[in-house]
Amino acid sequence: MSIKDQPTTANLKFKKLKRMYLFALVTIAITVLLSQLLIQSNLKSQLHDSRLINISGKQRMLSQKLVKEILVYTTTTDSTRKNSELQKITATFSTWKSTHFALKDGDDDLHFPKENSLKIESLYSQIQPHFDAIVAATTDLIASENNVVQSKNVATILDNESAFLSKMNQIVGQYEKEALEKVRLQRNTEYGILSFTLFLLLLEFLFIFKPTTQRIELLIAKLLSSEKKAIKLAYDTEVLSEIKEDSVKELKSLNYALENSLLYCRLTPDGKIIHMGEQFCKLLQYNMLSADDKFSQALSSLSHEQAYIDQLIKDKHRSSWHGELKTTAKNDVVIWLDLSIVPVIIKKGNSELLVICFDITERKKAEQEVERLNKAQIADKLNQQKTISSKIVENQENEQNRIAREIHDGIGQMLTGLKFSLESIDVNDKDKTEQKITYLKKLSLDIIKGVRTATFNLMPPELSDYGIAASLSKLTTELGKLTGKNIVFYNKTNFDKRLDSLIEINCYRLTQEAVNNAIKYAESTDIAVQLSHSNSILSIIIDDNGKGFDVTQVEAKRNSESGMGLLFMKERIQYINGRVFINSIPGEGTRITFNIPI
Repeated sequence: MSIKDQPTTANLKFKKLKRMYLFALVTIAITVLLSQLLIQSNLKSQLHDSRLINISGKQRMLSQKLVKEILVYTTTTDSTRKNSELQKITATFSTWKSTHFALKDGDDDLHFPKENSLKIESLYSQIQPHFDAIVAATTDLIASENNVVQSKNVATILDNESAFLSKMNQIVGQYEKEALEKVRLQRNTEYGILSFTLFLLLLEFLFIFKPTTQRIELLIAKLLSSEKKAIKLAYDTEVLSEIKEDSVKELKSLNYALENSLLYCRLTPDGKIIHMGEQFCKLLQYNMLSADDKFSQALSSLSHEQAYIDQLIKDKHRSSWHGELKTTAKNDVVIWLDLSIVPVIIKKGNSELLVICFDITERKKAEQEVERLNKAQIADKLNQQKTISSKIVENQENEQNRIAREIHDGIGQMLTGLKFSLESIDVNDKDKTEQKITYLKKLSLDIIKGVRTATFNLMPPELSDYGIAASLSKLTTELGKLTGKNIVFYNKTNFDKRLDSLIEINCYRLTQEAVNNAIKYAESTDIAVQLSHSNSILSIIIDDNGKGFDVTQVEAKRNSESGMGLLFMKERIQYINGRVFINSIPGEGTRITFNIPI
């Protein structure tokens, strides 16, 4: 695959990953939404069941109250009390009758259903004759003052009251039975939704999350590789830039003398010579014998160069131009000119072109000579770079293997455990299902912790969020826990400022490298990391009580692992214009100091 095709392939992989995650999230969202709609629908159907049962039970009480009030009314002889009791009968009768119709036919204000079950409808059909008889007798009793008629109506009411109460008890019982059935249906529905949700999560884990995890692992490996390549490229660029700067400095002395000799010429807008300076004429071996000579002809003896100069003057006669120009003068002498063309307005409607040149032929020759002289130096730099590059590749492979082991041995095994636990869930066994879900929550937290540990080893979040002080404190704490060493951090000047991200990451990596060397090679038991600062310098000091080493001998062994480690430190500190000081006494310990300008 070519480099040009790599971004397209990466974009396709990211788009596929995005679609897979979007599909998983949408599926879960739809499942949750549909389950909530189903549950809310069931709950809505049960919302007014308690009121329905309460009112139907109250209807029995009203019928008994009505009978009681009728008996009191018919046995009372006091006219005032009879009127009072008649009003009570009328009110109770009206409420009892309206409530019966609301239960039987439905009522929007009370949220009673207009359609009842077949069992309820049958019970209401059986109770209807008794209800109608009581209604008719009560209506007649209220309207009549004849004691005989009233006694007859009371007898009718009493005859139908017991049957009405019996059927009403059956209706209330049926309401309670149907409400209980709805609750059972709700419970079974929720169990079904739970089973479907767990099955859906299992499918997404097998076909989405697990493949995605594998792709992320591959992506992390590629990102690490890209980071190492970027660091190498930055280093190569810096080396070449230093070489170029050295070459420029060597040419300054030559340029100074050459740029003092002014070469100039005045031209018409169409490129004809008005006047040429004496030094310019001498350089070009040109004699101004006639006016209106072409500047291109005086400057070069080759037709293609003359055509280029004419076109350049035609294009730039209204604007300035500056650049280097190679010409072939008389006798095939090659001349390099640093040439500037500047339009000059003499008066309104009349303009000229002022050409100012510097003869840079000798400078060009000197540049070629300097390049030749620097080839040996560049070759030495490239050989040293190859050595460093091979070591970087080796370290990169070691780091990738370590991350792969962490992911495989830690996160990978926990994900496998999560898969087997999901597969073993039996939704019919509620108690064990709850226990396994609790275990799955704990296992998920362990997986999250493992992912955070892996990402911390790659790039601590404290570094990007809070800066170098917080990240170094976190680094020493975590390494102390992992290694069992006494690693402490002191922020002696309470430094809490943010620095450029390049400075922060290099400070962090340098400290991490120094502490790891103290743990791995020095066999230290106590390590102290100190951070302090002044107005212009940030200082990081790493002290250990390890076995120490001879700095001179280690630096001389550039091909050894320890020698390359010190070289890498010095190369990395140069990226941020800092300095490193290494003091070590064999048998006593080592102090490494990083000073970084801020």
